[in-house]
Amino acid sequence: MTQTIARAYHAHAHKDLTAQVALDYEGRFLRRKVLITDDGQSVLVDLPKTTSLDHGGVLVLEDGREVGIVAAPEELLEVTGPNLPRLAWHIGNRHTPCQIEEGRLLIQRDHVIRDMLGKIGATVREVVEPFTPEGGAYGHGRTHGHSH
Repeated sequence: MTQTIARAYHAHAHKDLTAQVALDYEGRFLRRKVLITDDGQSVLVDLPKTTSLDHGGVLVLEDGREVGIVAAPEELLEVTGPNLPRLAWHIGNRHTPCQIEEGRLLIQRDHVIRDMLGKIGATVREVVEPFTPEGGAYGHGRTHGHSH
């Protein structure tokens, strides 16, 4: 069986998708990995460098077909409160990836950050949703925690 290979990534589709692959936030940060699409295709991703794949982006197969990237639901914390900009600042100050929406913030589950947010007036609720955090001030890439 011949392995289907993707050596390129684009931020959006240029044609109809041949398939899709759902990946969580961590799974969307890769360089070389075998992925299984929604229709059972095995695709070897072999990108030139480690890349953050965005929801709506596509992997370009060697034959030109495109496989769509979908943000998979994952366990998150929904953060709300009376002073959302202040809460967002504290999250960002800890280099925690954060999805910023009107009226709420979404972050990955972390009991230490949850406790800190509760102490400064946030309401925190567990949810399961796709996670598409902000990519950083310079347009591309990811924020990284202190463990990098």
